[in-house]
Amino acid sequence: MFDDPSFVRSLGFTALYTVILVPVLLVLGMALALLVRVRRRGVGIFRTIFFAPVVIGFSLAAYIWIYLLDPRVGLFDELLKTFGITSASGYWLASPELALVSAVVMVVWKSVGFGMLLLLTGLLAIPDELTDAARIDRASPIQTFRFITLPLLRRPIALTLVFSAVASVLAFEQFYLLTGGGPEGQTTTVVMEIFRVGFNNFQLGLASAMSIFLMAILVFISAIQLGILRDKNDSE
Repeated sequence: MFDDPSFVRSLGFTALYTVILVPVLLVLGMALALLVRVRRRGVGIFRTIFFAPVVIGFSLAAYIWIYLLDPRVGLFDELLKTFGITSASGYWLASPELALVSAVVMVVWKSVGFGMLLLLTGLLAIPDELTDAARIDRASPIQTFRFITLPLLRRPIALTLVFSAVASVLAFEQFYLLTGGGPEGQTTTVVMEIFRVGFNNFQLGLASAMSIFLMAILVFISAIQLGILRDKNDSE
């Protein structure tokens, strides 16, 4: 398995994609959750708008972004030209770096609403008495967030991180449809490599070994995240 350079390259790319995507999803999800936490007129509309892309399948989302990134008719190039940022059409999916950025942006648009929902549920479960007491004690908003909100969001944050990490490691549709693993296999994820080895080359034993290794990675990542973010008062 490790003698296959394609598999080793796919491991490195998947790790890079995961390291970039997971923190972005957590930070933006937290920001959106804080933005729509306060009950005010119209907040339900914003919650719906932020969550709406989650219900779209990855395949449909990928095709939407393929159209938006098209250098001939895509919206992104037109916006860049309109604001004078560039005068030439960009080939967003032709280079590994731009393809990675494009996939990350697409997945963030598609999935950040789910993280927002998990964190918003945790925020709404925090008793108002705690934040009111902090305000009476003249705690700043940053201090309130650091010493009250974050500790009480330990479990929702852990759940968000686990879901995001697992989804990132198992990434398939976004790169399979956006780039096909190209150029020259530079954007091939582990799951895509397992698919290629098992279903294109019919090396089922090797593909099974890769799948078991990937499962071990997922268990390891989840155990570390849950261990770090576990509440000290938890018995298990």
